[in-house]
Amino acid sequence: MTADMSLMPDDGEQSIEDKQAETNASVAGATGILALGNILSRVLGLVREKALAYFFGAGVATDAYLAAIIIPKTFYDLLIGGHVNGAIVPVLSDINTTQGRKEMWNVVNILVTVVLMLVSAIVLIMMLFAPFFVSLVGGGYGAYTQELATTLLRITSPALIFLSLFAIFSGTLYAINNFTLPALAGAVFNACIVLSIMFLSPALQAMPGNDPIDGIIIARPAVGVTAAAIGWFIGAAIQMLLQLPGLKLTRIRLRFDWRHPALRSIALLYAPVMFSLLLDALVIRFFSYNLASRTGIVGSFAYINYATTLIQFPQGLVATAISIAILPTLAAQAALGKDENITSFRDTLGLGLRLATTLIIPATIGLFVLANPIVQLLFEGGEFKAVDTIITAQALRFYLIGLPFAAIDLLLVYAFYARKDTLTPALVGVFSHIVYIIVVLLLFDTFSLYSLMIADSVKHIVHALVSGVLLSRRMDGFGKQDLMSNAFKTLFAAGVMGVVAWWLSPILTAWIGTSGALQQAILVLLVTSIAGSIFFVLAAFLRIEELYWIVRLVRKRLGGS
Repeated sequence: MTADMSLMPDDGEQSIEDKQAETNASVAGATGILALGNILSRVLGLVREKALAYFFGAGVATDAYLAAIIIPKTFYDLLIGGHVNGAIVPVLSDINTTQGRKEMWNVVNILVTVVLMLVSAIVLIMMLFAPFFVSLVGGGYGAYTQELATTLLRITSPALIFLSLFAIFSGTLYAINNFTLPALAGAVFNACIVLSIMFLSPALQAMPGNDPIDGIIIARPAVGVTAAAIGWFIGAAIQMLLQLPGLKLTRIRLRFDWRHPALRSIALLYAPVMFSLLLDALVIRFFSYNLASRTGIVGSFAYINYATTLIQFPQGLVATAISIAILPTLAAQAALGKDENITSFRDTLGLGLRLATTLIIPATIGLFVLANPIVQLLFEGGEFKAVDTIITAQALRFYLIGLPFAAIDLLLVYAFYARKDTLTPALVGVFSHIVYIIVVLLLFDTFSLYSLMIADSVKHIVHALVSGVLLSRRMDGFGKQDLMSNAFKTLFAAGVMGVVAWWLSPILTAWIGTSGALQQAILVLLVTSIAGSIFFVLAAFLRIEELYWIVRLVRKRLGGS
């Protein structure tokens, strides 16, 4: 039998297996950096929401603040945020691979110039017509809430300039496989908001007298929430400045060349994404928040915010970290286009899917079972009352139904982006958004605020299933990745873990109690430790290799070898 020489190392070249092993190690290293950054960001994000909950609860002040940041965030997602992974990273990665670093910096300077011109004009419009934009998202709230939101919007809207520059700078660093500074940005952003709330809010809230808010007298002046808006602005500026050391300021120049081919490539890639984002940002988001403001539930924006904060922790730690880590590698493999690189593309994507599945399923089940004690531990206290815990926990559970599908879907979408196909995920997104609207309208009268969470989960399920089928057809299947086997084994182990946690939680609650933060923390820690140990034992028995691959990687890095 003769060996297949195409697979053998020749003249010092690596075999396909060695190349993929090196790629896997590189992806794992990048994922580790991004995961660490996400952990810091999410932890500080929880601290941020805890501070917001303690000082302002789930009341009108929080709703006004959230309305004031939803609007610039929407424009950011529409104008530049969707560019980063859908168009900027693939194009810059391609240019860096095929034309060199000098041409890549040239394109970056053109992007900076165009974005500055466009975003500055939009910021001016937002500040001039702030009451109109507030009415789009919070039209169901009273006059005081809308007036406060208008004031806060004029503070937060200039941050759109810094957010947009950060997107370009971080996308550039991703394209050259430099993940450290972008990974730290979220933590810095959240820290600025926390510090602003902690130090500025008490001074603002010390103003004499009570504020009548939409007919309700509250003890703390709502003007104190201005501190959170100031922190949001400062955080956006500092996270942008944090990226500059990695870029070297001498490389950043204003240069306008709207005819550059790379700019057209980005525009062509982004056009389908923008179509989907138009529906998501300007229709779905405004539609959802406006509907939430009409439920008659004071603090509806706050409940959505606190629940999504908890969802974003595993989503950012698992799906976002893995997706961003593998995107440049996938884009480079897709750009070369050889048969061996198609195989490598499947292997890299398969690695990401298995890692995401192994981590996101137990996280979802654990959060679902322990929703009440976790929300109570993290948010209850100050102006955040027991009734707020109940509503937030229920909203969280409805969101969690779609979390595993959202995590898998993100990797599938990035795989399309790496192949420079933004049209397919955009069309799938339009379809899933239509499903979302239909589900909300059908369920709103029965489930009120919770209909938004249920519809969001249905949207993610539909998007993931359709994207998986279409991508499989484009690649002639996923190859021998054992994706279903990995998913079923993980689901079984996590399911047993969830049953144990559900049975154990009330027993330990009666024994330990939940009257104080220390007792709440001990309860969550004990249940998590016992149930988590059972998951690891079952994972070993079922041979879920990806979990132990991660453990070995962590041990290796901690051991320094």
